[in-house]
Amino acid sequence: MIWRLHNNGRLEPGAVVAADERLSWPKTVGLGAQHVVAMFGATFVFPLLMGLNPQLAVMMSGVATLLFLLLTANKVPSYLGSSASFVGVAASIYGLGGNPRHLSGALLVVGLALLAVGLIIHFMGAGVIHRVLPPAVTGAVVMLIGFNLASVVAGVYWPKDEWTALLVMLIVVALSVALRGFLGRIAIFLSLIIGYVLSFVFDKAFGPLTVDGKQAYRVDWTNVQKADWIGLPPMTDLTTWKAGEVATNVVGFHAPLFNLSFILIALPVVIALVAENTGHVKAVAEMTNTNLDDSMGRAIAADGATSMLASAVGAGPTTTYAENIGVMAATRVYSTAAYVVAALIAILFGFSPKFGAVISATPNGVLGGITVVLYGMIGLLGAKIWKENQVDFGNPINLVPLGAGLIIGIGDVTMHVTDSFVLGGIAFGTIVAVALYHLAKWLAPKELSDAAGGANLIIDVPGIYTDDDDVR
Repeated sequence: MIWRLHNNGRLEPGAVVAADERLSWPKTVGLGAQHVVAMFGATFVFPLLMGLNPQLAVMMSGVATLLFLLLTANKVPSYLGSSASFVGVAASIYGLGGNPRHLSGALLVVGLALLAVGLIIHFMGAGVIHRVLPPAVTGAVVMLIGFNLASVVAGVYWPKDEWTALLVMLIVVALSVALRGFLGRIAIFLSLIIGYVLSFVFDKAFGPLTVDGKQAYRVDWTNVQKADWIGLPPMTDLTTWKAGEVATNVVGFHAPLFNLSFILIALPVVIALVAENTGHVKAVAEMTNTNLDDSMGRAIAADGATSMLASAVGAGPTTTYAENIGVMAATRVYSTAAYVVAALIAILFGFSPKFGAVISATPNGVLGGITVVLYGMIGLLGAKIWKENQVDFGNPINLVPLGAGLIIGIGDVTMHVTDSFVLGGIAFGTIVAVALYHLAKWLAPKELSDAAGGANLIIDVPGIYTDDDDVR
């Protein structure tokens, strides 16, 4: 066995269980189940928002977690679930006529780029990344990725059922603020369940909605009734897909298709993923009182490899989860054995098409209420990076080029390089922010150049659901 038995399997009050230790197997299974609950909501919500299959995403999250633990030599306890960073990428690609195959192809290339960045950090140190992507630039890119999604809320989800969306938004805000600890971390998941039930009640009380001249119930379980209890996610043939058709969240296994314009839209997200993974490793190192600097590059490369694998089958990319950091902080059990158990449970969930169909039937009004909060939170993480790294916007090197990049990204400004090659808002905004920042720094006087960028990249806790008291 690769884990040492901690204290004959018993956990004393205040004791810490290291990554290479484990408790008795019944206790380890219980802890693994707790990790499943922590990651569960976000892992299926994000593929749902990207038009991908949640059953397949949950299954591949388990596979990715096992591979991550293997590639990091069992030193970095982590669960790898679906990444929120790509929701805007999906919306942009679909808006330009792409389909889920194009999305998967772009995300696979992003995974390859993240793998390359991880290898660079592993062999050359993190300093090279900080020089190219200082906190001022990283914060701007994370912000424009989040705020670029505003049009998706306004144009796709919210108009389908405005009153349900408004109620769910209020529920998300109330639960996120009022609940503490673990429940606060799954506020999005709880809001989705409550919104689902409310939608069913509204169908019974008020009847179907009328959207675009057609009547439809908020909760439609037609596909749920048809789905089997046990089986693989569906195989999806997208070769007959026509431009202009809206991607649906019943997509299953499918092969990626590569398009340069769509790849360039997705590539800027690599910056956000490097920040997420860096923060995760730093947080785990702080909690375990272990120096994990030598594992930083390996962890980032492993996330890139698992994202490539998941995207290759159509599940969407993965990332390390802050939610599970909260579970570790609360229990003080950092055993990777619990993560292995969680991964195996997730894989078992992936063998239930009925489960996937229930999630895929989430009403549009519920998604509208969740996304209006979620997308804003993603964008404000960029401001969090600026604040924690003391970025000075009195310095024109930070203010001028980053302001231009933000407007391009948030306004979804496009650049038609050729008739067939278009730079979307996220890609164009990122290129402007990074390139003009370094150009401005090169042109500016030395005293301004030396003061630009902020301190070395500091991210206390990665991800969206944060509760710093849990970690510290």
